[in-house]
Amino acid sequence: MSLQSVREFFAARQLDIPIIELETSTATVALAAEAHGVEPGRIAKTLAFRLAEGRVILLVAAGDARIDNRKFKEVFGKGKMLPAEDVVALTGHPVGGVCPFGLAHPLPVYLDQSLQAYDVVLPAAGDVHTAVRIAVAQLADITAGTWTDVCQVPVAEAA
Repeated sequence: MSLQSVREFFAARQLDIPIIELETSTATVALAAEAHGVEPGRIAKTLAFRLAEGRVILLVAAGDARIDNRKFKEVFGKGKMLPAEDVVALTGHPVGGVCPFGLAHPLPVYLDQSLQAYDVVLPAAGDVHTAVRIAVAQLADITAGTWTDVCQVPVAEAA
């Protein structure tokens, strides 16, 4: 159903974005990067957090980016990543296939600036063997994502 909800999301918006379906798992950044032949940063990971006041948000970041706890608290206050069962219940997507499209429940989407290092990224498409290639600007547009800065710059970039 999750992959289908992504298809329906794209169809409802008349978006011609092909969904890449692979035989191999792309459930982690490393697996996805290897399967698609790209650097890990180009994999757009979607993380779900419950904030202190109870609100749930999605954060999409470059695959090689790490949450900077200080920055996260400055922007959102305290928050915790959701357990897998809550992720599935709220997004409709399994962990490893979570994306900001075709969500079971409307959730605010935040896009970390780490994505801006790339012109095109590959987020999952609702299943652990799917993805889409999408321009970062289009990702921001179709998710109505809000740009934020809550991740650490990968060590390779900082050097």
